[in-house]
Amino acid sequence: MLVGIDLGTTHSLVGMYTPEGGRLFPNAHGELLTPSVISLAGDAVLVGQPARDRLISHPAQSVALFKRWMGTDRTTTLGTRSFRPEELSSLVLRSLVADAEAALGQKVDEAVISVPAYFSDAQRKATRAAGELAGIRVERLINEPTAAALAYGLQQRSQEGRVLVLDLGGGTFDVSILEVFEGVVEVHASAGDNFLGGEDFSAVLLDALATEHAINLEALPSSERAQLTRQVEAFKRGLSQQRPAVLELRIEGRELRWELDESRFAALCEPLLQRMRVPIERAIRDARLQPEMLDDIVLVGGAVRMPMISRLVTRMFGRLPLRHVHPDHAIALGATVAAGLKDRHQALREVVLTDVCPYTLGTQVTRRSPDGREHSGYFHPIIQRNTVVPVSREDRLFPLRDHQQALLIDVYQGECPMVDSNIKLGELHVPLARPGPAHECGVAVRFTYDINGLLQVEATEEASGLRHELVLQQNPGLLSAAEIQQRLQALQGLKIHPRDAQQNLAVIAHAERLYQECIHHRDQLQAWMAQFRDVLDGQDLKHIDAFRRELSNALDELEHKA
Repeated sequence: MLVGIDLGTTHSLVGMYTPEGGRLFPNAHGELLTPSVISLAGDAVLVGQPARDRLISHPAQSVALFKRWMGTDRTTTLGTRSFRPEELSSLVLRSLVADAEAALGQKVDEAVISVPAYFSDAQRKATRAAGELAGIRVERLINEPTAAALAYGLQQRSQEGRVLVLDLGGGTFDVSILEVFEGVVEVHASAGDNFLGGEDFSAVLLDALATEHAINLEALPSSERAQLTRQVEAFKRGLSQQRPAVLELRIEGRELRWELDESRFAALCEPLLQRMRVPIERAIRDARLQPEMLDDIVLVGGAVRMPMISRLVTRMFGRLPLRHVHPDHAIALGATVAAGLKDRHQALREVVLTDVCPYTLGTQVTRRSPDGREHSGYFHPIIQRNTVVPVSREDRLFPLRDHQQALLIDVYQGECPMVDSNIKLGELHVPLARPGPAHECGVAVRFTYDINGLLQVEATEEASGLRHELVLQQNPGLLSAAEIQQRLQALQGLKIHPRDAQQNLAVIAHAERLYQECIHHRDQLQAWMAQFRDVLDGQDLKHIDAFRRELSNALDELEHKA
Protein backbone atom coordinates (compact mmCIF):
# COMPACT_ATOMS: atom_id res chain seq x y z
CA MET A 1 0.00 0.00 0.00
CA LEU A 2 1.34 3.40 -1.06
CA VAL A 3 0.66 6.54 1.01
CA GLY A 4 1.61 10.21 0.81
CA ILE A 5 3.34 11.84 3.78
CA ASP A 6 4.01 15.46 4.69
CA LEU A 7 7.00 15.14 7.04
CA GLY A 8 6.90 18.66 8.44
CA THR A 9 9.10 20.65 10.80
CA THR A 10 6.33 21.24 13.35
CA HIS A 11 3.52 18.90 12.19
CA SER A 12 3.24 15.85 9.94
CA LEU A 13 0.32 14.22 8.10
CA VAL A 14 -0.36 11.01 6.19
CA GLY A 15 -2.97 10.05 3.62
CA MET A 16 -3.69 8.27 0.36
CA TYR A 17 -5.35 8.99 -2.95
CA THR A 18 -8.86 7.59 -3.50
CA PRO A 19 -11.39 7.88 -6.34
CA GLU A 20 -12.88 10.82 -4.41
CA GLY A 21 -9.53 12.58 -4.06
CA GLY A 22 -6.91 12.81 -1.33
CA ARG A 23 -7.89 11.34 2.03
CA LEU A 24 -5.95 12.19 5.20
CA PHE A 25 -5.88 9.81 8.16
CA PRO A 26 -6.38 10.87 11.80
CA ASN A 27 -3.94 9.82 14.51
CA ALA A 28 -4.87 8.00 17.72
CA HIS A 29 -6.22 11.26 19.17
CA GLY A 30 -8.54 11.88 16.23
CA GLU A 31 -6.41 14.71 14.83
CA LEU A 32 -5.06 14.98 11.27
CA LEU A 33 -2.02 16.97 12.42
CA THR A 34 0.61 15.01 14.36
CA PRO A 35 3.20 17.26 16.07
CA SER A 36 6.71 16.34 14.87
CA VAL A 37 7.95 15.83 18.41
CA ILE A 38 9.62 12.81 20.05
CA SER A 39 9.87 11.96 23.74
CA LEU A 40 11.51 8.97 25.38
CA ALA A 41 10.21 7.32 28.54
CA GLY A 42 12.64 4.49 29.27
CA ASP A 43 12.54 2.29 26.18
CA ALA A 44 9.11 3.61 25.18
CA VAL A 45 8.72 6.28 22.48
CA LEU A 46 6.02 8.92 22.56
CA VAL A 47 5.21 10.71 19.30
CA GLY A 48 3.02 13.71 18.65
CA GLN A 49 0.90 15.56 21.20
CA PRO A 50 1.99 13.54 24.28
CA ALA A 51 5.63 14.20 23.34
CA ARG A 52 4.86 17.87 22.77
CA ASP A 53 3.43 18.19 26.29
CA ARG A 54 6.51 16.46 27.66
CA LEU A 55 8.73 19.18 26.15
CA ILE A 56 7.72 21.10 29.29
CA SER A 57 7.39 18.33 31.88
CA HIS A 58 10.35 16.20 30.64
CA PRO A 59 12.56 18.50 28.48
CA ALA A 60 15.67 16.31 28.78
CA GLN A 61 13.79 13.38 27.21
CA SER A 62 11.98 15.34 24.48
CA VAL A 63 12.92 17.06 21.21
CA ALA A 64 11.28 19.03 18.37
CA LEU A 65 12.35 20.90 15.19
CA PHE A 66 14.85 18.16 14.26
CA LYS A 67 13.91 18.38 10.58
CA ARG A 68 16.19 21.42 10.38
CA TRP A 69 19.15 19.16 11.21
CA MET A 70 18.53 16.61 8.46
CA GLY A 71 21.64 15.88 6.41
CA THR A 72 24.00 16.68 9.30
CA ASP A 73 25.74 14.46 11.86
CA ARG A 74 24.17 16.32 14.78
CA THR A 75 23.05 13.98 17.56
CA THR A 76 20.38 14.54 20.20
CA THR A 77 20.57 12.83 23.59
CA LEU A 78 17.24 11.78 25.10
CA GLY A 79 17.79 10.19 28.48
CA THR A 80 20.69 7.79 27.96
CA ARG A 81 20.30 7.35 24.19
CA SER A 82 21.56 9.43 21.28
CA PHE A 83 19.71 9.90 17.99
CA ARG A 84 20.58 11.32 14.58
CA PRO A 85 17.98 13.53 12.84
CA GLU A 86 16.95 10.77 10.41
CA GLU A 87 16.35 8.40 13.34
CA LEU A 88 14.07 10.94 15.03
CA SER A 89 12.24 11.47 11.73
CA SER A 90 11.88 7.70 11.32
CA LEU A 91 10.03 7.52 14.64
CA VAL A 92 7.53 10.11 13.39
CA LEU A 93 7.18 8.14 10.15
CA ARG A 94 6.56 4.90 12.07
CA SER A 95 3.76 6.58 14.00
CA LEU A 96 2.19 7.98 10.81
CA VAL A 97 2.37 4.60 9.10
CA ALA A 98 0.67 2.99 12.12
CA ASP A 99 -2.14 5.56 11.84
CA ALA A 100 -2.56 4.79 8.13
CA GLU A 101 -2.58 1.04 8.76
CA ALA A 102 -5.22 1.46 11.48
CA ALA A 103 -7.42 3.43 9.07
CA LEU A 104 -6.91 1.08 6.11
CA GLY A 105 -6.78 -2.26 7.87
CA GLN A 106 -3.78 -3.35 5.83
CA LYS A 107 -0.01 -2.99 5.81
CA VAL A 108 1.66 0.14 4.42
CA ASP A 109 5.09 -0.46 2.91
CA GLU A 110 5.61 2.40 0.41
CA ALA A 111 5.39 6.18 0.61
CA VAL A 112 5.83 9.43 -1.26
CA ILE A 113 7.35 11.97 1.14
CA SER A 114 7.45 15.75 0.71
CA VAL A 115 10.66 17.73 1.32
CA PRO A 116 11.46 21.45 1.13
CA ALA A 117 12.39 22.49 -2.39
CA TYR A 118 15.75 23.75 -1.15
CA PHE A 119 16.74 20.50 0.60
CA SER A 120 20.24 19.52 -0.49
CA ASP A 121 21.26 16.13 -1.83
CA ALA A 122 22.42 15.09 1.66
CA GLN A 123 19.13 16.20 3.23
CA ARG A 124 17.11 14.27 0.65
CA LYS A 125 19.18 11.13 1.17
CA ALA A 126 18.74 11.52 4.92
CA THR A 127 14.95 11.64 4.34
CA ARG A 128 15.16 8.42 2.33
CA ALA A 129 17.22 6.86 5.13
CA ALA A 130 14.52 7.88 7.62
CA GLY A 131 12.01 5.97 5.50
CA GLU A 132 14.23 2.87 5.51
CA LEU A 133 14.64 3.12 9.28
CA ALA A 134 10.84 3.33 9.58
CA GLY A 135 10.49 0.13 7.53
CA ILE A 136 9.00 1.68 4.39
CA ARG A 137 10.28 2.14 0.85
CA VAL A 138 10.35 5.77 -0.26
CA GLU A 139 8.98 5.65 -3.80
CA ARG A 140 9.47 9.34 -4.44
CA LEU A 141 10.44 12.62 -2.81
CA ILE A 142 8.30 15.55 -3.93
CA ASN A 143 9.13 19.21 -3.33
CA GLU A 144 6.73 20.77 -0.83
CA PRO A 145 5.60 23.73 -2.97
CA THR A 146 5.16 21.35 -5.91
CA ALA A 147 2.96 19.15 -3.71
CA ALA A 148 0.92 22.18 -2.67
CA ALA A 149 0.72 23.26 -6.31
CA LEU A 150 -0.45 19.77 -7.26
CA ALA A 151 -3.23 19.87 -4.66
CA TYR A 152 -4.27 23.31 -5.90
CA GLY A 153 -3.86 22.43 -9.57
CA LEU A 154 -6.18 19.44 -9.44
CA GLN A 155 -8.85 21.43 -7.61
CA GLN A 156 -8.64 24.08 -10.34
CA ARG A 157 -8.20 21.61 -13.18
CA SER A 158 -10.94 23.21 -15.28
CA GLN A 159 -9.11 26.55 -15.30
CA GLU A 160 -5.90 27.51 -17.04
CA GLY A 161 -3.39 29.99 -15.72
CA ARG A 162 -0.12 30.75 -13.98
CA VAL A 163 -0.08 30.41 -10.21
CA LEU A 164 2.41 31.51 -7.56
CA VAL A 165 2.36 29.19 -4.52
CA LEU A 166 3.87 30.51 -1.28
CA ASP A 167 4.44 27.85 1.38
CA LEU A 168 5.42 29.18 4.82
CA GLY A 169 5.60 26.26 7.21
CA GLY A 170 6.96 25.93 10.71
CA GLY A 171 10.59 25.78 9.64
CA THR A 172 10.91 26.48 5.90
CA PHE A 173 9.71 28.90 3.24
CA ASP A 174 9.24 27.71 -0.34
CA VAL A 175 7.98 29.37 -3.51
CA SER A 176 6.80 27.78 -6.75
CA ILE A 177 5.43 29.19 -9.97
CA LEU A 178 3.37 26.75 -12.00
CA GLU A 179 1.12 26.67 -14.99
CA VAL A 180 -2.06 24.60 -15.08
CA PHE A 181 -3.52 23.65 -18.47
CA GLU A 182 -5.38 20.63 -19.92
CA GLY A 183 -4.51 18.26 -17.08
CA VAL A 184 -0.87 19.36 -16.94
CA VAL A 185 0.64 20.85 -13.77
CA GLU A 186 3.94 22.30 -14.96
CA VAL A 187 6.38 23.88 -12.49
CA HIS A 188 8.35 26.75 -14.05
CA ALA A 189 10.46 27.90 -11.10
CA SER A 190 11.11 27.17 -7.42
CA ALA A 191 13.00 29.08 -4.75
CA GLY A 192 13.08 29.12 -0.98
CA ASP A 193 14.78 29.50 2.38
CA ASN A 194 15.38 26.39 4.51
CA PHE A 195 15.78 28.45 7.69
CA LEU A 196 12.74 30.72 7.57
CA GLY A 197 9.42 29.61 9.01
CA GLY A 198 6.78 30.21 11.65
CA GLU A 199 9.24 29.28 14.39
CA ASP A 200 11.41 32.25 13.41
CA PHE A 201 8.46 34.63 13.85
CA SER A 202 7.89 33.13 17.30
CA ALA A 203 11.58 33.62 18.08
CA VAL A 204 11.24 37.34 17.25
CA LEU A 205 8.45 37.61 19.82
CA LEU A 206 10.46 35.68 22.40
CA ASP A 207 13.49 37.94 21.93
CA ALA A 208 11.35 41.09 22.13
CA LEU A 209 9.73 39.87 25.35
CA ALA A 210 13.11 39.01 26.85
CA THR A 211 14.54 42.42 25.92
CA GLU A 212 11.59 44.41 27.25
CA HIS A 213 11.45 42.55 30.57
CA ALA A 214 15.19 41.87 31.01
CA ILE A 215 14.82 38.06 30.91
CA ASN A 216 18.04 36.08 30.50
CA LEU A 217 16.80 33.30 28.24
CA GLU A 218 20.09 31.40 28.38
CA ALA A 219 19.93 31.21 32.18
CA LEU A 220 16.39 29.79 32.31
CA PRO A 221 15.96 26.10 33.22
CA SER A 222 15.02 24.05 30.16
CA SER A 223 11.52 23.33 31.48
CA GLU A 224 10.85 27.02 32.12
CA ARG A 225 12.25 27.93 28.70
CA ALA A 226 9.99 25.33 27.02
CA GLN A 227 6.98 26.64 28.94
CA LEU A 228 7.78 30.23 27.91
CA THR A 229 8.19 29.18 24.26
CA ARG A 230 4.79 27.49 24.30
CA GLN A 231 3.11 30.54 25.83
CA VAL A 232 4.71 32.84 23.24
CA GLU A 233 3.49 30.54 20.44
CA ALA A 234 -0.09 30.80 21.78
CA PHE A 235 0.40 34.58 22.11
CA LYS A 236 1.42 34.73 18.44
CA ARG A 237 -1.77 32.97 17.40
CA GLY A 238 -3.77 35.54 19.40
CA LEU A 239 -2.02 38.36 17.58
CA SER A 240 -3.19 36.91 14.26
CA GLN A 241 -6.77 37.75 15.25
CA GLN A 242 -6.13 41.46 14.49
CA ARG A 243 -6.46 42.62 18.10
CA PRO A 244 -4.06 43.54 20.89
CA ALA A 245 -3.03 40.40 22.73
CA VAL A 246 -1.98 40.19 26.37
CA LEU A 247 0.57 37.72 27.72
CA GLU A 248 0.54 37.19 31.48
CA LEU A 249 3.11 34.85 32.95
CA ARG A 250 5.21 34.13 35.99
CA ILE A 251 8.91 33.72 35.34
CA GLU A 252 12.03 33.96 37.47
CA GLY A 253 9.74 34.61 40.42
CA ARG A 254 8.17 37.65 38.73
CA GLU A 255 4.62 38.25 37.53
CA LEU A 256 4.87 39.77 34.04
CA ARG A 257 2.30 41.35 31.75
CA TRP A 258 3.06 42.10 28.09
CA GLU A 259 0.63 43.68 25.64
CA LEU A 260 1.29 43.85 21.91
CA ASP A 261 -0.76 44.53 18.81
CA GLU A 262 -0.37 42.99 15.37
CA SER A 263 1.09 46.12 13.76
CA ARG A 264 3.91 46.22 16.32
CA PHE A 265 4.51 42.49 15.75
CA ALA A 266 4.74 43.11 12.00
CA ALA A 267 7.27 45.89 12.59
CA LEU A 268 9.41 43.55 14.70
CA CYS A 269 9.26 40.93 11.91
CA GLU A 270 10.15 43.32 9.07
CA PRO A 271 13.62 41.69 8.55
CA LEU A 272 11.91 38.29 8.12
CA LEU A 273 9.41 39.76 5.66
CA GLN A 274 12.28 41.20 3.65
CA ARG A 275 13.87 37.74 3.58
CA MET A 276 10.61 36.39 2.13
CA ARG A 277 10.79 38.86 -0.75
CA VAL A 278 14.11 37.49 -2.02
CA PRO A 279 12.98 33.98 -3.11
CA ILE A 280 9.66 35.36 -4.40
CA GLU A 281 11.43 37.82 -6.68
CA ARG A 282 13.99 35.20 -7.71
CA ALA A 283 11.28 32.72 -8.75
CA ILE A 284 9.49 35.38 -10.82
CA ARG A 285 12.73 36.34 -12.59
CA ASP A 286 13.64 32.71 -13.27
CA ALA A 287 10.18 32.04 -14.74
CA ARG A 288 10.68 35.13 -16.94
CA LEU A 289 7.37 36.60 -15.86
CA GLN A 290 6.10 39.97 -14.72
CA PRO A 291 3.96 40.06 -11.53
CA GLU A 292 0.90 41.09 -13.54
CA MET A 293 1.22 37.91 -15.64
CA LEU A 294 0.29 35.75 -12.62
CA ASP A 295 -3.37 34.70 -12.47
CA ASP A 296 -3.44 33.64 -8.80
CA ILE A 297 -1.33 33.77 -5.65
CA VAL A 298 -1.99 30.86 -3.30
CA LEU A 299 -0.89 30.68 0.36
CA VAL A 300 -0.26 27.37 2.13
CA GLY A 301 1.44 26.39 5.38
CA GLY A 302 0.23 27.12 8.92
CA ALA A 303 2.26 30.33 9.28
CA VAL A 304 0.44 32.09 6.42
CA ARG A 305 -2.41 32.78 8.83
CA MET A 306 -0.45 35.79 10.12
CA PRO A 307 -2.08 38.90 8.60
CA MET A 308 1.33 40.41 7.79
CA ILE A 309 1.87 37.65 5.19
CA SER A 310 -1.30 38.55 3.29
CA ARG A 311 -0.35 42.22 3.46
CA LEU A 312 3.12 41.48 2.08
CA VAL A 313 1.59 39.63 -0.89
CA THR A 314 -0.99 42.35 -1.47
CA ARG A 315 1.72 45.04 -1.50
CA MET A 316 3.91 43.05 -3.89
CA PHE A 317 1.20 42.02 -6.35
CA GLY A 318 -1.67 44.45 -5.86
CA ARG A 319 -4.21 41.73 -5.15
CA LEU A 320 -5.40 39.49 -2.33
CA PRO A 321 -4.03 35.93 -2.15
CA LEU A 322 -6.24 32.86 -2.32
CA ARG A 323 -6.66 29.95 0.08
CA HIS A 324 -8.44 27.32 -2.02
CA VAL A 325 -6.77 24.49 -0.11
CA HIS A 326 -6.56 24.21 3.69
CA PRO A 327 -3.14 25.73 4.50
CA ASP A 328 -2.18 22.94 6.92
CA HIS A 329 -3.35 20.13 4.62
CA ALA A 330 -2.24 21.29 1.16
CA ILE A 331 1.21 19.65 1.09
CA ALA A 332 -0.10 16.36 2.46
CA LEU A 333 -2.95 16.33 -0.07
CA GLY A 334 -0.44 17.01 -2.84
CA ALA A 335 1.73 14.15 -1.58
CA THR A 336 -1.27 11.82 -1.79
CA VAL A 337 -1.86 12.97 -5.38
CA ALA A 338 1.81 12.28 -6.18
CA ALA A 339 1.35 8.83 -4.63
CA GLY A 340 -1.73 8.32 -6.81
CA LEU A 341 0.28 9.32 -9.90
CA LYS A 342 3.04 6.89 -8.90
CA ASP A 343 0.44 4.17 -8.38
CA ARG A 344 -1.15 4.99 -11.78
CA HIS A 345 -4.51 5.68 -10.17
CA GLN A 346 -7.40 5.55 -12.65
CA ALA A 347 -8.66 9.05 -11.74
CA LEU A 348 -5.23 10.54 -12.49
CA ARG A 349 -4.56 8.92 -15.86
CA GLU A 350 -4.81 12.27 -17.66
CA VAL A 351 -2.75 14.29 -15.18
CA VAL A 352 0.87 15.17 -15.99
CA LEU A 353 3.27 16.69 -13.46
CA THR A 354 6.60 18.30 -14.29
CA ASP A 355 9.09 19.64 -11.74
CA VAL A 356 12.35 21.58 -11.71
CA CYS A 357 15.75 21.45 -10.04
CA PRO A 358 15.44 24.30 -7.51
CA TYR A 359 19.15 25.11 -7.19
CA THR A 360 22.26 25.30 -9.37
CA LEU A 361 24.63 22.31 -9.28
CA GLY A 362 28.25 22.54 -10.38
CA THR A 363 31.89 22.12 -9.50
CA GLN A 364 34.95 24.11 -8.45
CA VAL A 365 37.39 25.34 -11.11
CA THR A 366 40.56 27.41 -11.25
CA ARG A 367 40.77 30.27 -13.74
CA ARG A 368 43.81 31.97 -15.27
CA SER A 369 43.88 35.72 -15.69
CA PRO A 370 45.41 37.26 -18.86
CA ASP A 371 48.71 37.75 -17.01
CA GLY A 372 48.91 34.00 -16.27
CA ARG A 373 48.05 34.14 -12.58
CA GLU A 374 45.82 31.36 -11.23
CA HIS A 375 42.68 32.06 -9.20
CA SER A 376 40.98 29.08 -7.54
CA GLY A 377 37.61 28.67 -5.85
CA TYR A 378 35.33 29.65 -8.75
CA PHE A 379 31.93 27.95 -9.06
CA HIS A 380 31.31 26.39 -12.47
CA PRO A 381 27.57 25.58 -13.00
CA ILE A 382 26.68 22.37 -14.85
CA ILE A 383 22.92 22.22 -14.14
CA GLN A 384 21.32 25.65 -13.75
CA ARG A 385 18.57 26.15 -11.20
CA ASN A 386 14.96 25.69 -12.36
CA THR A 387 15.94 23.30 -15.17
CA VAL A 388 13.11 20.82 -15.85
CA VAL A 389 13.84 17.40 -14.34
CA PRO A 390 14.85 14.68 -14.87
CA VAL A 391 17.94 16.25 -16.45
CA SER A 392 21.43 15.18 -17.44
CA ARG A 393 24.14 17.68 -18.38
CA GLU A 394 27.77 17.09 -19.37
CA ASP A 395 30.79 19.39 -19.45
CA ARG A 396 34.52 18.89 -20.13
CA LEU A 397 37.12 19.67 -17.51
CA PHE A 398 40.91 19.63 -17.90
CA PRO A 399 43.85 19.30 -15.52
CA LEU A 400 45.47 22.54 -14.47
CA ARG A 401 48.99 21.33 -15.33
CA ASP A 402 50.70 18.96 -17.78
CA HIS A 403 51.22 15.36 -16.58
CA GLN A 404 48.86 15.82 -13.67
CA GLN A 405 48.11 12.45 -12.03
CA ALA A 406 44.48 13.01 -11.01
CA LEU A 407 41.52 15.41 -10.97
CA LEU A 408 39.55 16.22 -7.82
CA ILE A 409 35.99 17.12 -8.77
CA ASP A 410 34.23 18.97 -5.95
CA VAL A 411 30.43 19.02 -6.21
CA TYR A 412 28.59 22.11 -4.99
CA GLN A 413 25.05 23.43 -4.75
CA GLY A 414 24.38 27.16 -4.69
CA GLU A 415 24.03 30.45 -6.51
CA CYS A 416 27.25 32.29 -5.55
CA PRO A 417 30.17 32.75 -7.97
CA MET A 418 32.69 31.49 -5.38
CA VAL A 419 32.38 27.98 -3.94
CA ASP A 420 33.13 29.00 -0.36
CA SER A 421 29.66 30.60 -0.22
CA ASN A 422 27.91 27.49 -1.63
CA ILE A 423 27.12 24.08 -0.12
CA LYS A 424 29.58 21.27 -0.76
CA LEU A 425 27.78 18.00 -1.51
CA GLY A 426 30.80 15.76 -2.00
CA GLU A 427 33.85 15.10 -4.12
CA LEU A 428 34.96 12.65 -6.79
CA HIS A 429 38.60 11.63 -7.13
CA VAL A 430 39.47 10.79 -10.76
CA PRO A 431 42.93 9.19 -11.30
CA LEU A 432 44.21 9.89 -14.81
CA ALA A 433 45.32 6.61 -16.46
CA ARG A 434 47.28 8.42 -19.18
CA PRO A 435 48.81 11.64 -17.81
CA GLY A 436 50.05 13.97 -20.52
CA PRO A 437 49.66 17.52 -21.80
CA ALA A 438 46.78 19.18 -19.95
CA HIS A 439 44.83 20.00 -23.12
CA GLU A 440 44.87 16.29 -24.12
CA CYS A 441 43.59 14.95 -20.76
CA GLY A 442 39.98 16.04 -20.86
CA VAL A 443 37.45 14.46 -18.50
CA ALA A 444 33.75 14.41 -19.39
CA VAL A 445 31.80 15.20 -16.20
CA ARG A 446 28.08 14.38 -16.23
CA PHE A 447 25.56 15.52 -13.61
CA THR A 448 22.22 13.66 -13.57
CA TYR A 449 19.41 14.99 -11.37
CA ASP A 450 16.26 12.86 -11.05
CA ILE A 451 12.64 13.57 -10.10
CA ASN A 452 13.40 12.73 -6.46
CA GLY A 453 15.98 15.50 -6.30
CA LEU A 454 18.89 13.08 -6.05
CA LEU A 455 22.15 13.74 -7.84
CA GLN A 456 24.46 11.30 -9.61
CA VAL A 457 27.89 12.43 -10.82
CA GLU A 458 29.95 10.51 -13.39
CA ALA A 459 33.38 11.33 -14.77
CA THR A 460 34.80 9.65 -17.89
CA GLU A 461 38.46 10.04 -18.84
CA GLU A 462 38.35 10.70 -22.58
CA ALA A 463 41.78 9.21 -23.35
CA SER A 464 41.16 5.84 -21.66
CA GLY A 465 37.35 5.65 -21.51
CA LEU A 466 37.51 4.80 -17.77
CA ARG A 467 34.37 5.89 -15.91
CA HIS A 468 34.09 6.91 -12.24
CA GLU A 469 30.96 7.50 -10.15
CA LEU A 470 30.61 9.87 -7.23
CA VAL A 471 31.40 8.54 -3.78
CA LEU A 472 30.50 11.21 -1.24
CA GLN A 473 33.37 12.02 1.10
CA GLN A 474 33.79 14.53 3.92
CA ASN A 475 30.04 14.48 4.39
CA PRO A 476 29.18 13.40 7.92
CA GLY A 477 25.49 13.95 7.20
CA LEU A 478 25.12 10.68 5.29
CA LEU A 479 24.71 7.16 6.62
CA SER A 480 26.10 4.21 4.71
CA ALA A 481 23.88 1.22 3.92
CA ALA A 482 25.66 -0.77 6.66
CA GLU A 483 25.12 2.03 9.20
CA ILE A 484 21.43 2.20 8.30
CA GLN A 485 21.06 -1.53 9.01
CA GLN A 486 22.98 -1.18 12.27
CA ARG A 487 20.82 1.70 13.45
CA LEU A 488 17.67 -0.12 12.33
CA GLN A 489 18.60 -2.95 14.69
CA ALA A 490 19.12 -0.47 17.54
CA LEU A 491 15.73 1.16 16.92
CA GLN A 492 14.01 -2.22 17.14
CA GLY A 493 14.63 -2.11 20.89
CA LEU A 494 12.43 0.96 21.22
CA LYS A 495 8.71 0.46 21.69
CA ILE A 496 6.11 2.77 20.22
CA HIS A 497 3.00 2.42 22.33
CA PRO A 498 0.00 0.87 20.58
CA ARG A 499 -2.66 3.30 19.42
CA ASP A 500 -5.10 2.38 22.17
CA ALA A 501 -2.52 3.36 24.80
CA GLN A 502 -1.53 6.60 23.06
CA GLN A 503 -4.74 8.36 24.08
CA ASN A 504 -4.16 7.53 27.75
CA LEU A 505 -0.54 8.66 27.54
CA ALA A 506 -1.62 11.91 25.92
CA VAL A 507 -3.96 12.73 28.80
CA ILE A 508 -1.24 11.94 31.36
CA ALA A 509 1.27 14.12 29.49
CA HIS A 510 -1.31 16.93 29.30
CA ALA A 511 -1.91 16.73 33.05
CA GLU A 512 1.83 16.72 33.79
CA ARG A 513 2.35 19.81 31.63
CA LEU A 514 -0.46 21.68 33.38
CA TYR A 515 1.06 20.68 36.73
CA GLN A 516 4.23 22.48 35.63
CA GLU A 517 2.36 25.56 34.44
CA CYS A 518 -0.57 25.98 36.87
CA ILE A 519 0.96 26.10 40.34
CA HIS A 520 -2.36 27.10 41.95
CA HIS A 521 -4.10 23.91 40.78
CA ARG A 522 -1.44 21.32 41.59
CA ASP A 523 -3.41 19.54 44.34
CA GLN A 524 -6.38 19.08 42.03
CA LEU A 525 -4.19 17.86 39.18
CA GLN A 526 -2.40 15.36 41.40
CA ALA A 527 -5.75 14.00 42.60
CA TRP A 528 -7.00 13.61 39.02
CA MET A 529 -3.80 11.84 37.94
CA ALA A 530 -4.00 9.45 40.87
CA GLN A 531 -7.63 8.65 40.02
CA PHE A 532 -6.75 8.02 36.38
CA ARG A 533 -3.91 5.66 37.30
CA ASP A 534 -6.31 3.72 39.54
CA VAL A 535 -8.75 3.46 36.62
CA LEU A 536 -5.97 2.27 34.29
CA ASP A 537 -4.92 -0.38 36.81
CA GLY A 538 -8.49 -1.71 36.77
CA GLN A 539 -8.10 -2.54 33.02
CA ASP A 540 -11.82 -1.99 32.38
CA LEU A 541 -11.71 -0.52 28.86
CA LYS A 542 -15.18 1.08 29.01
CA HIS A 543 -14.40 2.66 32.37
CA ILE A 544 -11.02 3.85 31.07
CA ASP A 545 -12.55 5.42 27.95
CA ALA A 546 -15.27 7.21 29.93
CA PHE A 547 -12.91 8.52 32.62
CA ARG A 548 -10.34 9.60 30.01
CA ARG A 549 -12.92 11.70 28.15
CA GLU A 550 -14.12 13.23 31.42
CA LEU A 551 -10.57 14.02 32.56
CA SER A 552 -9.57 15.41 29.16
CA ASN A 553 -12.52 17.83 29.22
CA ALA A 554 -11.64 18.89 32.76
CA LEU A 555 -8.02 19.56 31.77
CA ASP A 556 -9.11 21.60 28.74
CA GLU A 557 -11.44 23.66 30.94
CA LEU A 558 -8.73 24.25 33.55
CA GLU A 559 -6.23 25.31 30.87
CA HIS A 560 -8.74 27.71 29.34
CA LYS A 561 -9.38 29.37 32.71
CA ALA A 562 -5.67 29.56 33.50
